[in-house]
Amino acid sequence: MNTDLPAGKAGVAVLRRSSVQRPDREGIGATAELPRWPFALIFLGFPLWWLAGLSDLIWIGVGGIMFLYLVRFRSVRVPKGFSVWMLFLLWMACSSIAIDSPERMLGFVYRLLLYLALTVIFLYVYNARAHLKVQYILGCLTVFWAVVVVGGYLGLLFPSVVIHTPLSYVLPQSLLRNELVNQMAIRRLTQFNPASYNYIDPRPSAPFLYTNNWGAAYSLLLPLVVGYLSQIRRSRRFWLVLAAIPVSFVPAFLTLNRGMFLGLGIALLYAAMRMALAGNRKGLGALLGMGILVAIIVQVLPVTERLQNRLGVSSTTEDRESLYIEALNETLKSPVFGFGAPRPSVTVGAPSVGTQGQIWMVLYSHGFLAAAFFVLTFVIMFFYTLRLSDPVGLACNTVLLVSIVEVFYYGMLASGLALMLIAGAIGLQKAAALRRGPRPRGRGVFPSNF
Repeated sequence: MNTDLPAGKAGVAVLRRSSVQRPDREGIGATAELPRWPFALIFLGFPLWWLAGLSDLIWIGVGGIMFLYLVRFRSVRVPKGFSVWMLFLLWMACSSIAIDSPERMLGFVYRLLLYLALTVIFLYVYNARAHLKVQYILGCLTVFWAVVVVGGYLGLLFPSVVIHTPLSYVLPQSLLRNELVNQMAIRRLTQFNPASYNYIDPRPSAPFLYTNNWGAAYSLLLPLVVGYLSQIRRSRRFWLVLAAIPVSFVPAFLTLNRGMFLGLGIALLYAAMRMALAGNRKGLGALLGMGILVAIIVQVLPVTERLQNRLGVSSTTEDRESLYIEALNETLKSPVFGFGAPRPSVTVGAPSVGTQGQIWMVLYSHGFLAAAFFVLTFVIMFFYTLRLSDPVGLACNTVLLVSIVEVFYYGMLASGLALMLIAGAIGLQKAAALRRGPRPRGRGVFPSNF
């Protein structure tokens, strides 16, 4: 693939009006016309959207606003690997031929709009460098991370709270009977059922629908928060954010989210390996200190006890394995375009097939090629950002690695996938800048001859 390709026919079709130009070697177009406020509208305003019942729709709305700016933009550029993502979108759209009911078509259209909106957000972040600086992006994401942490604490303190959002009063009852729509309109702070026969302690989920969404967002945000610290070293915010990290461990650990633990473990080990290769003793020392702090907090909090209780009364591991096998076997019956959307499992009482992990939803809903295109996109992003030597570049590269693992057991629509694409946009933007000039001075996270 060429380095930094213009978004022509392979990209969003109507961007042709923006007079897309051939890219230069830097891969950076003019950016004066792309303001930063639409990006801030999502992440700084997320608590408001959540309380209004609109947090699952805001991506589409802001994606539309960004799209209008990109249409007027005079040189929209796309990075390496973008054509693979466009193939995924094309294949996903074609799989609509497998939809067999109006209700499933409604869900299909919603997911398609989410994918398109997040693609636009990716292009916006990649192109908007004049106003949407990396430090500002990471600052917004750090605020979003703080919102996630506060939501976790609220879930621990008020596990049974139910919030009827304004959306719940305007939607017709026919839509509210849909489980997903109901959860969007009527908010809960936790996944918790005190009347359940198999009692499980409250697991925070706010400001998302499910605890797994919380864990995915937290594990993808934390490396970016650490990257943000490198941008604000000589400010008061540095100490505030640094102090907030150990505070955030409390709700994180009490989610009992094994997938999040795995993701954070991978991030910690990978970052340590990179720093060891670069001989970065200060960075290794900081990671070691964080690891010791984590071990202490795990001993203080009832994490082990609650986790053992959850595993003792829940068959979540066996249920997931069964659904994964069912998804694979069913997709073999429709391997090209899948079934268009998740469908009920043959096991009574089990979640729908294609709902217990992003890759399984893509595989079952859109077929094997769509799943290959989806994963390959982020594998390409990971390898294209592998040589970044600054803390922010390492953070983005780490997020991409963690996300490649987590898509196999987390549903990423929409916040998780948004974070994956934003990290990819920042990392690819930095990789393009690295290709056009000498490596920056100072100690990096990779040896120069790697």
